[in-house]
Amino acid sequence: MNKPWGVLLGVLVSCSTLAAEHGVAVVSPERFHLQAGDLSLGLSQDWRQPLPRVTRALIIVHGRLRNAQTYLQSGKEAAEHAGVGAATLVIAPQFLNNADVRRHALGQQVLRWNGNSWMAGEPSVGPGQLSSYGVLDQLIKHLGNRTLFPALKEIVVAGHSGGGQVVQRFALTGHDHPTLQAEGIRLRYVVANPSSYAYFSPQRPVQFDATLCPDFNDWKYGMQHLPAYAHGQSPQHLEQVYVSRDITYLLGQQDTNPNHPALDKGCEAETQGAYRLIRGHHYFDYLTLRHPQLRQKLVEVPGVGHDGDRMFTSPEGQKALFPNNP
Repeated sequence: MNKPWGVLLGVLVSCSTLAAEHGVAVVSPERFHLQAGDLSLGLSQDWRQPLPRVTRALIIVHGRLRNAQTYLQSGKEAAEHAGVGAATLVIAPQFLNNADVRRHALGQQVLRWNGNSWMAGEPSVGPGQLSSYGVLDQLIKHLGNRTLFPALKEIVVAGHSGGGQVVQRFALTGHDHPTLQAEGIRLRYVVANPSSYAYFSPQRPVQFDATLCPDFNDWKYGMQHLPAYAHGQSPQHLEQVYVSRDITYLLGQQDTNPNHPALDKGCEAETQGAYRLIRGHHYFDYLTLRHPQLRQKLVEVPGVGHDGDRMFTSPEGQKALFPNNP
């Protein structure tokens, strides 16, 4: 029997609060050694040795619960259902915070962030400083190693909810990867059900009083006070790069609850719409109006609300992640 919606909401709120205050239940077992520290992550295959059968890598980003292993499993199941499991390496980075490190006695070498600051691309607070977007850059750079990945043809960066926020902003500010271009490796992005988007101008789909919401156009909602990761690039340049990227916006048709406990209800996000589905449509319409030749895609997933696993394992999700076998 299905649980009443109110019970499910209560469970989600409790889990989120516990994860924030007491740390995540599960820390991913693998480590990716970076100059700033060791990143916790999950892997579907052992990437310490050459993977000649792998033609696609899926970097899948968790939401605010930081449950990377759950997203790793969703990515693996989506690849298996699409018939590309053996040819796909799934990578699930985990952006831990201080509560996680304390709860699991992880030591000082593991990268950690302040709360959910990783969603906006903020640098880690220990052991060194590295933007969460810089972490994704390092993963992509590693995948360009032809000794380890001789057959790789495509990298997909995907995220749901808070992870969708990360992927949208990473696609907007992300650095170039000339090695990928030289090796003919495609880079795509799948943004699923984020609470908000970064706009390129002060225009918003919902009328509001800017005096009551003075930060509406600050990062991560707009182009004011961009993060250090953006290296002072102009909003105009960032927009030109962003609209040239291969991005699919994946929206659950039932993600329509304006009171969802994980929905950003700050005034900055409320100017974008009442709930995630309409916020996604508003943003895509905004981009299309500014760029009539936009080649990005918006895909709705019927019958699915705010559920990362069902989004990515749905037929629409599988097609977005694995449109063809490279």
